[in-house]
Amino acid sequence: MSGAGLIGTGLAPAEEFDLALVDLDGVAYRGHEPIDGAAEGLAEARARGMRLVFVTNNASREPEAVAEQLTGLRIPTSRDEVMTAAQAAAELLATRVAPGERVLVVGGAGLSTAVRAKGYEIVASADDEPVAVVQGFAPELGWAQLAEAAYAVQRGAWHVASNLDLSLPTARGYAPGNGSLVGAVVAATGVQPASAGKPAPTMYRLAVERAGAQRPLVVGDRLDTDLAGARSGGMVGLHVLTGVSSARDDVLAAPGERPHLIGADLLALLVPHPVPAPDAGWWVCRGAAARVVDGGLELRGGGEDPVDLVRAACAAAWASADAGSPVDPATVPDLPAS
Repeated sequence: MSGAGLIGTGLAPAEEFDLALVDLDGVAYRGHEPIDGAAEGLAEARARGMRLVFVTNNASREPEAVAEQLTGLRIPTSRDEVMTAAQAAAELLATRVAPGERVLVVGGAGLSTAVRAKGYEIVASADDEPVAVVQGFAPELGWAQLAEAAYAVQRGAWHVASNLDLSLPTARGYAPGNGSLVGAVVAATGVQPASAGKPAPTMYRLAVERAGAQRPLVVGDRLDTDLAGARSGGMVGLHVLTGVSSARDDVLAAPGERPHLIGADLLALLVPHPVPAPDAGWWVCRGAAARVVDGGLELRGGGEDPVDLVRAACAAAWASADAGSPVDPATVPDLPAS
């Protein structure tokens, strides 16, 4: 793996990596709607020998429910192929809290199941004197549950969040995520929680251990969670441009959030990925070229694939930033994904 830049693959990722750690919202589906190319890309990746584990920061649902939804979208999935932030949060609890202790769960059924499976007594009130509060997203959460969490944290309970995503994609747009709800508790208490979800690599490592994989690939749509988690976990990350983070975001990405590979959608698992190379002051990728001059990004050509221009722009902007001359964001246009 290269330092903080893009890499190339001689073969399709489905043939170079033995396991794909695939995010859900914005990658495999959007809300309850399918994403073009997702079912086809994942089916063919499996046919080429790549195993799949769906890794999600959503802690509200049971793995069985996630598997059922994927199967209904023509992505056949078993519960053992799903790793949720609820499971990771329960594992994080176990690092400090002994089985049998009382834990206040603020979240959905998936979180309660995962915490109970680790041997904890689940309570619903701060007056039950829980030693920890574990908080995950659920659409039915309201002020009363957030207030109980705040009361318990103020009394010394350890606050564990399943994830800190500020937003989540739905069929109607982006809605407040668990991080926004956690923020309400933080605002009331002044206490920052521990987080089990991405960008912490906990879930990725659990999934890799479960699968016994040797060369995993992280596939996600968010730079600040999926791809940052890949970087922090020492894994290769593929950014698909079907969700939250855009191609323009790739160009402006901080080193710790940069993808190693970029694709329009999950069909990117099925083709080799070129790597940009320097050429006479430009970074060139199959005919697409980019350079940074006096802080301004300049683009030329289109390449064999629209993503080639994104790759060239990333290489030029990242090289300039790493040399101490960040690109002016005003010169970075919205780049096509397909």
